[in-house]
Amino acid sequence: MGRLAHHVPRKRFGQHFLIDRAVVAKIVEAISPQPGERLVEIGPGLGALTEPLLERLPSLDAVEIDRDLAAALASRFGPERLRIHVADALEFDFCALGAPLRVVGNLPYNISTPLLFHLADCIACLQDCHFMLQHEVVQRIAARPGGKDYGRLSVMLQYRFEAQLLLRVAPGAFRPAPAVESAVVRLTPHRPLPCPAHDERVLAELVAKAFTQRRKTLRNALRDRVEEGDFDAAGIDPGLRPEALSVAQFVRLADVVAAKRPAY
Repeated sequence: MGRLAHHVPRKRFGQHFLIDRAVVAKIVEAISPQPGERLVEIGPGLGALTEPLLERLPSLDAVEIDRDLAAALASRFGPERLRIHVADALEFDFCALGAPLRVVGNLPYNISTPLLFHLADCIACLQDCHFMLQHEVVQRIAARPGGKDYGRLSVMLQYRFEAQLLLRVAPGAFRPAPAVESAVVRLTPHRPLPCPAHDERVLAELVAKAFTQRRKTLRNALRDRVEEGDFDAAGIDPGLRPEALSVAQFVRLADVVAAKRPAY
């Protein structure tokens, strides 16, 4: 591995390198990459996933913010096999790589939530995603209405994706070991969307506002955006708290609000 073996993990990039080969093998098997598919790996790090993926694929794209790691990986695999994009994944245009695109990666836990929202905006070009995340984040993604884990992340990702927990991973599978348990999740875009919103910007706005004050009732949390009659029109009890509403109910409420706003 040359320079990669001596790389010191950098806290500012949230680097926890996957080193357990058995876990790597399970992830690659779950992804099941096929020749002809377009895959991009976010944060290849030391190449733990990169190498076995390239054993099944002729080439691979990778987005890596750490210039030292990017240079070492480029030297190890060569540009004809590994196309490295030295960039911040939060700002990277994934759809520029083509479609359908399969995205994989051991995501830095310190940016995982905004990165998931960024990828949700790229859903038109995605085939699926396989991510290593903090187990708590996976629980929030897959949470059902009514529980403490159910929130903005749950609603907005379930609106666009089906989520499936594939594997739980202990801290010892990484160097350095994180303080939390991890998990691998598969996100598959809904096609078509089960309950499409008339204006997704209004949906995102209402969901974000509601869960900013999740202990309040919907009436109080959304009082500057939703009128009493809007709740009636959507068939929703304004005395409920945000975590009680399903994705479909949030969409209904957003549609009522959107219908009253002027078109631009």
